[in-house]
Amino acid sequence: MVRARAIGALSDAAAWPHPVYTPEQMDSITVAHRNAQNWSDWVALSAVRLLRWSFDLVTGYKHDHAVALGMKDPAAANQKYAMTEDKWCIRFIFLESIAGVPGMVGGMVRHLQSLRCLRRDNGWIETLLEESQNERMHLLTFLKFRDPPAGPFMRLAILGAQGVFTNLFFFCYLLSPRTCHRFVGYLESEAVITYTRAIADLEAGKLPKWENMKAPAIARDYFKMKDGEDSVLDLLKQVRADEAKHCEVNHTLANLDQKVDVNPYNAVWNGEGPRPVKGLDWVKPTGWEREEVAPAKKA
Repeated sequence: MVRARAIGALSDAAAWPHPVYTPEQMDSITVAHRNAQNWSDWVALSAVRLLRWSFDLVTGYKHDHAVALGMKDPAAANQKYAMTEDKWCIRFIFLESIAGVPGMVGGMVRHLQSLRCLRRDNGWIETLLEESQNERMHLLTFLKFRDPPAGPFMRLAILGAQGVFTNLFFFCYLLSPRTCHRFVGYLESEAVITYTRAIADLEAGKLPKWENMKAPAIARDYFKMKDGEDSVLDLLKQVRADEAKHCEVNHTLANLDQKVDVNPYNAVWNGEGPRPVKGLDWVKPTGWEREEVAPAKKA
């Protein structure tokens, strides 16, 4: 009996091709905050602030705000609270292992709802699953920075956090998908802050091991990074841009009618001009309002 053998390596980047960002687009990413406007927004924002405070407390995280001066000071790594390359990597791995949950859970709920109600989903499922895949690719990238990627304690922490968060988010999405999308929007804005601080540390000379290091091959393939634009610094800017886009997408989805509105990121548009897109051609980190995406039609 002859068995077929697969030729070549599996590509995790094949399912959803990543949009290409220019250096200018990535450098234009800034930290933005959407003000809470109602009780749903306040619930989402309070939950994110509580999670951030708890995680920082447990991990002993404390960022050196003086890094904004931009002065190279590798000796600062000797401070007990300083974020070294390994500490940043652990933080990235843990956060990305959780960040891939909301899109998958939201996509699953809407998928089941579409089956149950015998109707189309207006293009939401694909965007949510694509977001989850993107976060998983971030995780697979940062796993290449450590050997072994995670010890027993960290694996147990990820297992526990993922188990609790997945079930909690599932029930919350059933009750109020709008609040859940707003929660993810605020969560992603915190991720933008995290990667902005890591970039600042790297540019300030506090992460010397990463200064001349190339991004792993899996990242260069996924992000379509060019030679000379494939350093760890370039990688962090790519990931930050993704998080900023997730922030925009989820704030936008939270502004829509969850049952009847078309997903503007997977729709046909009339005319030209600024509109929600998957790339960074137009970025609105606080989200597009419902009246701004009214021209969108089903694809």
